[in-house]
Amino acid sequence: MDYSLKFKVFKELFIDQEMWKDVIYTGLVNTLLISVIGLFIGIIIGTLIATVKVMPKYKRLPRILDKICTVYVGFFRGTPLVVQLLIAYYVLWPLMGITISALLTCIIVFGLNSGAYVSEIMRGGILSVDPGQTEAGRALGLSYASTMIQIVIPQAIKNILPTLGNEFIALIKDTSVASFVAARDLCKTFTEIGNVRYEFFVPYLAMALVYIILVLIISAGIKAMERSLRKSDKKH
Repeated sequence: MDYSLKFKVFKELFIDQEMWKDVIYTGLVNTLLISVIGLFIGIIIGTLIATVKVMPKYKRLPRILDKICTVYVGFFRGTPLVVQLLIAYYVLWPLMGITISALLTCIIVFGLNSGAYVSEIMRGGILSVDPGQTEAGRALGLSYASTMIQIVIPQAIKNILPTLGNEFIALIKDTSVASFVAARDLCKTFTEIGNVRYEFFVPYLAMALVYIILVLIISAGIKAMERSLRKSDKKH
């Protein structure tokens, strides 16, 4: 096997024919859009579900909401992400009579999927906060919702920051299944480079390297945020 020829072919396509532009401006951008917006949606949904889960169930409405959230989490945690993508793109949207792009479908499904996992992460974070914080908020006349938003959830996020970072990394890697609905992420753009000459050895190695670099950058960012939070805690 002539490895030098494989690298020469990749250089010709990636550099000389400027296919790097597709990788960066389409593949990388789409991968980041799916994962970043997906995580943002997931945090919002997950926080709402976690709040419902820890809410006192004295009244009927909280019990109904809790059952709805349980079904939601059960579905998105119990089915593979790629199945959720296929159902949304090829089944749900056509049944609803609407047309949604593959990229937007990925963002929506990744966000809904992430929400199910973040809900459990956030629930653990909320439970890790001293119950006295909630009691103090209520004693000051704050409603349950205001106590959660102003006092409990900010402290919970600080506690679960490393775990949220891991969820972000998982989303980055999971974007590789976006090609199942023809979304052009990193995986698809590198595959397209390999399809030109039916030579996938170097393109797939390069793709793995890009994912590793992304994960290292995210990990470094999370560690920097943790150090910053520790310093702020010491000051207080």
